[in-house]
Amino acid sequence: MKSTKIQPKFNTQYNPRIGLIALATDFMIERDFIEIIKDKNIDFFVNRIECYNPLTKENLIKMSDNVTEVTKNILPDESIDCVVYGCTSGTIAAGYETIEKKVKAAKPEAKLTTPSSAALKALNKLNIKKLAIFTPYSKKLNDEVVDYFSKEGFKIISNAYFDIAADYDIGKVDKDYLFETLSNMKVENADALFVSCTALPVLNIIDKLEKKLNIPVLSSNQALIWDSLESIGKNNDVLGFGKLFNVN
Repeated sequence: MKSTKIQPKFNTQYNPRIGLIALATDFMIERDFIEIIKDKNIDFFVNRIECYNPLTKENLIKMSDNVTEVTKNILPDESIDCVVYGCTSGTIAAGYETIEKKVKAAKPEAKLTTPSSAALKALNKLNIKKLAIFTPYSKKLNDEVVDYFSKEGFKIISNAYFDIAADYDIGKVDKDYLFETLSNMKVENADALFVSCTALPVLNIIDKLEKKLNIPVLSSNQALIWDSLESIGKNNDVLGFGKLFNVN
């Protein structure tokens, strides 16, 4: 038998590429991304980064030391249009500029979005000035998130938190209980409610919460996905996940 060599033909055009850095202990973030982008012509790739528990500022900064290596291993030697760093408190702890520098060291061509930077863009897009904030974190980490948004110029109307120490426990929060908890937030004088943490199962209750509270509700994953799609020009025809996706 004689083998025949056949010349391959390669694609020259590709779908936009999103590369997600997800915490190793995060149950929700991939699921939420797929829920929204599944019917779009987008290529979605994920790599996970080691998460150190309990969630403290020191451990979150330590986690960021691995960002360049984790980014590099999302399609090594291939370009990515948008890299997503999937940790709200981690970005606040390490600083956006630090995360950006580490991502660009591996994928210099990529745009970067993080939960905190995406949330700021989303809040400004909606012209939000007064904010209610919910987090699942410890009191200390919760206060750091509140302080971050306060320093960015938002008036914090109310705040509540769960005091959960480990990231893997955040993803186990009961969705119905979360809806009940958020429904009872004091938002009478707030322009919007922001729910922090990519691991909380909040995306699929945002529409219902907005109807209940009569204000926009934003979450870490919702803002991340919105900003990712904005960066690649695919932020159209997204329904059922809050007012943010319907703002021109």
